[in-house]
Amino acid sequence: MSTPAKFEACFSEADAGRRCRAVLSASLVWAFAAVLFLLPHQSRAALEIDSWTTENGARVLFLETRVLPIVDVSIEFPAGSGRDLPGKSGLASMTLAMMKKGTRSLDENQISEQLAGIGARLSSTFDLDRSGFSLRTLSDADTRDIALEVLREIVVSPSFPEAVLERDKARNIAFIEESKTRPNVIVDQAFQHQLYGDHPYGSAASGEPETIAALERQDLVAFHQRFFISNEAVVVIVGDVSRDEAQRIALRLTEGLPHSDQALPALPEVPEPAKSTEVIIPHAASQAHIRLGMPGVRRGDPDYFSLWLAAQILGGGGMTSMLNEELREARGLTYSVYSYFSPYQRRGPFVISLQTRKDQAWEALDVALATLEKLVAEGPSESQLRAAKQYVIGGFALNVDSNAELANYLAMIGFYRLPLDYIDRFPEEIEKVTMEQVRDALQRRLAPTRTVTVVVGPTARP
Repeated sequence: MSTPAKFEACFSEADAGRRCRAVLSASLVWAFAAVLFLLPHQSRAALEIDSWTTENGARVLFLETRVLPIVDVSIEFPAGSGRDLPGKSGLASMTLAMMKKGTRSLDENQISEQLAGIGARLSSTFDLDRSGFSLRTLSDADTRDIALEVLREIVVSPSFPEAVLERDKARNIAFIEESKTRPNVIVDQAFQHQLYGDHPYGSAASGEPETIAALERQDLVAFHQRFFISNEAVVVIVGDVSRDEAQRIALRLTEGLPHSDQALPALPEVPEPAKSTEVIIPHAASQAHIRLGMPGVRRGDPDYFSLWLAAQILGGGGMTSMLNEELREARGLTYSVYSYFSPYQRRGPFVISLQTRKDQAWEALDVALATLEKLVAEGPSESQLRAAKQYVIGGFALNVDSNAELANYLAMIGFYRLPLDYIDRFPEEIEKVTMEQVRDALQRRLAPTRTVTVVVGPTARP
């Protein structure tokens, strides 16, 4: 889990000073300084999020903020790795990557040059469920229109140039083969496969060397035509534009996309593990890498807030978590251990993650499992629950203290069809969780007797 990003005055850390001098006036620099004071106050007020559906079926979420002359725009589709076709793992991620490598009128160099010339930043979103792009640009009409036209071409008319595809396939295969030597990658991929098996969530998002090698240009074209459709698009616009301008932006980004009258097939439900499984993968690394977990929660799950707090108490609170107390403080078995839920359309993983010396792997694993069993059987204490609420609510405020972060949350709200007031209600929902709700959710949803465990490093249990 990444540390929440702070509002950035420039568009990237690597060239922050140069780019600020190139595209920002002195008055704008002062405006950026002012926002550090204004945004925390803004985040305490109710967010006036507007939402509508375009004529071609795209869902739009819009938040007008006039503090800075910047607009953040994203467009996402249900085209994550869970939509990879059987035997074609890596197709979704390769399609997204190749969309930026050429359009009907721009090659990859022209795309980069046009965006760099106006100081705009384009980034990708990709996970088990979602795939898409985010754009940050200055909001004046001339600059904004150039950036939006580049984004529109990438989304609507990618050319998937054959020569670039072959080049990038070779690069990806080399990267995949190299990554498979790293224990942290091995343990994550093995855990995902063991947890989900033949479910669409179980395939490697980056693909396998053989599946990437077999991909053809037509595979990418067909995937784009199937999943990048207007009635499945979620457009988010946050920043210095009016609602009328936002309407024009949303229509411009989606009007050239194909439309389908048939809904995409739903992803299958995630089955419960029938019993605990343990997989050991020998590796020459000095440390043992351990993942322990089970299917967790989906987005919109009624137990989400209770289980979020439970994971915080177990292993999300840094130095004060139960896992840290038992494994690091009491026994010196690890430097870092944590737990978390990753909710998706279907049940995402609940994970306990740690590293330790190979000769301590089984002791550390047994202590982690015993700590989980204790939390499930007894529940947290009142003081633990109170501290977790304070930590989560305080951390959430830092997650929504910039336009870019608000845009990320709105994209999640739009994609998973959560209530528009989700951001405003989050602290309230966390605060009203009771001890009984946490204990009940733990006992119903987490089964220590049906865990999936992967250990990379040791050769076998002693």
